Amino acid sequence: MSFNQPTPDGGGGNMMQSSAHDPSVRMPTGPQAEFVTANTLDDGTKIGVATLHGQKSGFTGKVWVWAPKEYYEERYRDSAFPVLIALPGGRGYPMNYWMGTDLKLQETVSELAEQGRSKPFIVVMPVLNPDKKYYYDGSDIPGQPKMGTWMSDDVPDFVKANFRTFTTRDGWAFMGSSSGGFVGLKQVLQHPDRFKAVIASGPDTRPDSPLWRGHPKEKQANNPERLAKQLAARRGAPDVYIQFQIGTKEGGRANLERFIQQYGKGPVHASLRVIQGGGHNAKGYIQGMREGSLEAISKVLRGPTPSGG
Repeated sequence: MSFNQPTPDGGGGNMMQSSAHDPSVRMPTGPQAEFVTANTLDDGTKIGVATLHGQKSGFTGKVWVWAPKEYYEERYRDSAFPVLIALPGGRGYPMNYWMGTDLKLQETVSELAEQGRSKPFIVVMPVLNPDKKYYYDGSDIPGQPKMGTWMSDDVPDFVKANFRTFTTRDGWAFMGSSSGGFVGLKQVLQHPDRFKAVIASGPDTRPDSPLWRGHPKEKQANNPERLAKQLAARRGAPDVYIQFQIGTKEGGRANLERFIQQYGKGPVHASLRVIQGGGHNAKGYIQGMREGSLEAISKVLRGPTPSGG
């Protein structure tokens, strides 16, 4: 399959076409990946999957991607689209469960975008860990696969190679549940120059992989609490926006409230959405996104601009 725009004759458009010289728009840099259709939504849009050989991390894994119907419209031919990197809970290997049509993540983005409550995100769904044995905390743990670099560099570079994206962090965000929420939270705090917002659902706020044993310094360098404290104290630091979610049928609310009270200062903007009746599961977190979390991060991110707009 291809994410190219169709041409008037029904063929695939050229992904490397020139933009309207808007400095905020990055046209696809290439090389173009070979995508295979993984799922098709009711509106005809497709979720594609490709294998990414990470040049910076050295890790090879699958990445699923979905583009909203607006991405293919002629009026947005030269426009950049915001990117939402969606991370699963659990080991997240060899699949990322957000690529399925059962959880309705892509449908939620489409419906809220039509209502003006969400940006029409490109949704990117990489594998979270390199195997089923351990959690790697989305970090470069010494002696282990560099999953931090995979998430912060290789996956975004892959998206830039294949899609029209924003040149600034104003078009880049994470969302994740449980262990994926931790990784998204950590990435935004660790790289505020690259990512602006995160929806972190039911996350831990401290690294807990057993693979950190013997590496206390590196572990602390990947601790969201420490990163948030440092960012809040940094003069001129870029603003980041953290939207926590927690269900009333799961634990961890007090920890997230403590995080917000202690570290939600200065450029670190943090808030909590409590999902009534929600548990520690993706279904409840989608409910929270529909109720307001997706709208909250959309307010601080850029969306596509139609030609002449």
